[in-house]
Amino acid sequence: MLGSAAARLERLLPGRVRFGEPMKLHTTWRIGGPADFFVEPRGTDELVRALAFAREENLPVTVIGGGSNLLVKDGGIRGLVIKIGEGFARLEIEGDLVRAGAGVRLARLTGAAQEAGVGGFEFLAGIPGTVGGAVVMNAGAFGKAAGDLCEKVLAIDAGGRMQTLSRPELGFGYRTSSLQGKNLVVIEAAFRGTPREPAAIRTETDLLLKRRRATQPGGFPSAGSVFKNPPGESAGRLIEQAGAKGMRCGGAAVSPVHANFIVNLGEATARDVLSLIFKVKAAVKEKFAVELELEVQVLGED
Repeated sequence: MLGSAAARLERLLPGRVRFGEPMKLHTTWRIGGPADFFVEPRGTDELVRALAFAREENLPVTVIGGGSNLLVKDGGIRGLVIKIGEGFARLEIEGDLVRAGAGVRLARLTGAAQEAGVGGFEFLAGIPGTVGGAVVMNAGAFGKAAGDLCEKVLAIDAGGRMQTLSRPELGFGYRTSSLQGKNLVVIEAAFRGTPREPAAIRTETDLLLKRRRATQPGGFPSAGSVFKNPPGESAGRLIEQAGAKGMRCGGAAVSPVHANFIVNLGEATARDVLSLIFKVKAAVKEKFAVELELEVQVLGED
């Protein structure tokens, strides 16, 4: 069945399809087994074709962006993986309104906003990943989040129909939105910033980047914060106080710099990371009776 489906997908999207694509090439953790089918559409038309193919072949669809908040298991992902990347990287700024394709890197977004004198995006500087993932997960830092700026989102459903979701429909919360669990592919988001002098934006951005570099690990692949902060608390502090800072499982380790980061020391597997997550959660629960909740998304099969 997969053979005939593969041939059909190749005909639909010639030169755009990869089979058995290692997902470790598409996650910042550099971990993950193979995807059965992998497509990175060059635009809306190819995305619609890919979704139609999956629907007709009754294949599950997994949509990813920059892979910065993602752990893919060692067995990989069955069905079709669609990566929203450079084909959706259009960026337009009119006044204080910023329209960004879902594939726009956050570093490019913050740089363009600074150049245009649009403030409010400074906190996003240094966060890896893309606009689509940032909106779906309501990514943030320093007490601010993407949902604070987002006015609306353009998405495509499984049937290839375009939908526009306004801010009230997006249901933004701490590291969450109503987009999670919906059968929608985000292709664009509109943000509203505030007019600000580029020099002032640059100064604040530099300060936040300096703070980030001083408090977060570098040098090893990671996925950012692994656990959500419990209400009124810091997950990193709880992990450190529970004695789990520096804990290791195989090639994965709790960072000695920031306890809410798990780093890939070189050859870590998803199994290593998941084992470490289990141990960290157990240590915190035993010490503080707090159940840590994952911030990273886990996909695929063992």
